[in-house]
Amino acid sequence: MAAVFRSGLRLRASARLPAVRTITTTPQRHAAEKPFFSNEPAAPKLATAIPGPKNKAAAAELNEVFDVRSLNMLADYTKSTGNYIADLDGNLLLDVYAQIASIPVGYNNPHLQQVAASPEMANSLINRPALGNFPSADWSHILKTGILKVAPKGLDQVFTAMAGSDANETAYKAAFMYYRQQERGGPEKEFTEEELESSMVNQQPGSPQLSIMSFKAGFHGRLFGSLSTTRSKPIHKLDIPAFDWPQAPFPSLKYPLEEYAQENAAEEQRCLQETERLIKEWHNPVAAVVVEPIQSEGGDNHASPAFFQGLREITKRNNVLFIVDEVQTGVGATGKFWAHDHWNLQTPPDMVTFSKKAQTAGYYYGNPALRPNKPYRQFNTWMGDPSRALIFRGIIEEIQRLNLVENTAATGAYLFSGLERLAQQYPEHLQNLRGKGQGTFIAWDTPKRDEFLVKGKGVGINIGGSGANAVRLRPMLIFQKHHADILLESIEKIIKQL
Repeated sequence: MAAVFRSGLRLRASARLPAVRTITTTPQRHAAEKPFFSNEPAAPKLATAIPGPKNKAAAAELNEVFDVRSLNMLADYTKSTGNYIADLDGNLLLDVYAQIASIPVGYNNPHLQQVAASPEMANSLINRPALGNFPSADWSHILKTGILKVAPKGLDQVFTAMAGSDANETAYKAAFMYYRQQERGGPEKEFTEEELESSMVNQQPGSPQLSIMSFKAGFHGRLFGSLSTTRSKPIHKLDIPAFDWPQAPFPSLKYPLEEYAQENAAEEQRCLQETERLIKEWHNPVAAVVVEPIQSEGGDNHASPAFFQGLREITKRNNVLFIVDEVQTGVGATGKFWAHDHWNLQTPPDMVTFSKKAQTAGYYYGNPALRPNKPYRQFNTWMGDPSRALIFRGIIEEIQRLNLVENTAATGAYLFSGLERLAQQYPEHLQNLRGKGQGTFIAWDTPKRDEFLVKGKGVGINIGGSGANAVRLRPMLIFQKHHADILLESIEKIIKQL
């Protein structure tokens, strides 16, 4: 079977490598930098071409029962450690993609292994509760010592969910119910008989024609409601019925930012003005606006704090809820625990959704009126998973113990400086470098992006892309300066092969 990789690329056949090859790098052991994983290798190791014979055979076997067309690589997680991911053929790659930005504190983290082996975890797995009906007696304690311990400022309640798409969809539901509750005059108002009956045949007024506004190139998930707010690639949406919801323009900034400050400010103002116009004029009233702090799947598109401050002002002025989708940006990756902390908002978002690095999902909120006025309106069997909440609590403990948010901010600044030097040396290959001051949440455009990603494995790194032309970095929070040295040298090797 031909090996199939992300973006539908076929990996060209290449000569077999020596039995075991450690990638030649010159990582410095930076002053006062103690590795977070003592058993990490000093550098990537390649034993075969990638994919190797064992990976090819396993992929062929998997293909008999499971669609492997989006397969990147088959991993051996028993041999993966820290920042390094192993495959079935003995190859060990520096992983700066981290399960699509979802691994925060390293493969086989010892503290998380302890959490996983605890009696508390065994109890939650064996006796998985239907949280809405039968939560465990310690569910409040688990939430308060974990998920709510890191709640965004001003948001002290949470609805737990299964995944990022689920988190966004339940947040949308909360927004719609809140909108109609306000129209009725408050939570004490009962539903009319007409509302009850019409909802059962998907008609108004029980099924109102309301909308959620999202932004061009945004990504918010692949379920029905979330997919109607996803605007990143046609392949995500083709053949799926969609709601008639508005799309606002997201700023298209020019880089380097300091050279285009005036043009970028004008572009952001244009987008804000169009956003407000759509809110006021769209034929299906807008109940909420959802936005990513950095458009992660749509090409790693950034905007300034001033843009998001303006967006918050617009939503307040028009009595529209403001939902910040922190599924990919949350939990420390941008050098702040929540990316929207960079904005210095005067009033917090109404809801913040999360998943990925949290290893669980849901949305935070602060306004008690965002709780539905009746039970079972925001409900499903699981409503999240206590075992995943326990893992998130363990992740939080590791982040705090090792000061990983601060580490990510410092490492990101160091890495960005190195990438700036490479961009000056190879301007045709590193274009529109972005993410300065955003931790390790860094990206750039390159005309040979797909080829760049494939060649990454040949120099010992697992790296990902976003949008049509962007290479995105999504290393773990335990990524350090000596890892950045390896990555920078590897990037230069790839460029020289293009």
